[in-house]
Amino acid sequence: MQKIAVYCGASTGNEKAYQEATIQLGNYLVEHDYELVYGGGGLGLMGLLAEQVLDNGGQVHGIMPHKLVEREAAFDKLSDLKVVDNMSQRKQMMLDLSDGCIALPGGPGTLEEIIEAFSWARIGENNNPCVFYNVKGYYDPLKIMFDQMTEKEFLTSEDRQKLLFSDSLDEIFNFMADYVPPKIRTYNTANEPKF
Repeated sequence: MQKIAVYCGASTGNEKAYQEATIQLGNYLVEHDYELVYGGGGLGLMGLLAEQVLDNGGQVHGIMPHKLVEREAAFDKLSDLKVVDNMSQRKQMMLDLSDGCIALPGGPGTLEEIIEAFSWARIGENNNPCVFYNVKGYYDPLKIMFDQMTEKEFLTSEDRQKLLFSDSLDEIFNFMADYVPPKIRTYNTANEPKF
């Protein structure tokens, strides 16, 4: 792996732990020669992460829809900012450029992007490992939801093992290094119950 896509909030949240974890992730990326791929923003955890990587000599690749650039949301220190037409193109380019996906704490946009990346992995459209950096248990309710999906047989246990929730950067990157994409999902209606 060389490039990591990180999804995170355009605000910092109300706990210092989220900012501290963002700084730790930025340092980790630089120390281990990973390049950052992210949404191109200069605010919140997004801006903090990019600045941390840049200030420590790392490489940052920002991708942002032109409407957000027009609203002056782009991080002005980026030397590599790709401007695309819309959010769908941004998400696709982030996946295409990266070798792994991490979600820091964030809002609906963060959640939507990492969930889509994992969903696409199950149908063979994304080979990147997907991880929730579960700072102070931020994503615990979502972890419970995925476990329930598995228990209720909407998600296979094999595919559930392809999604990691962790607050340890060493565990996260070991998971990514050993990751094997899920088998491409197939459909067999013969075994479906009839109602």
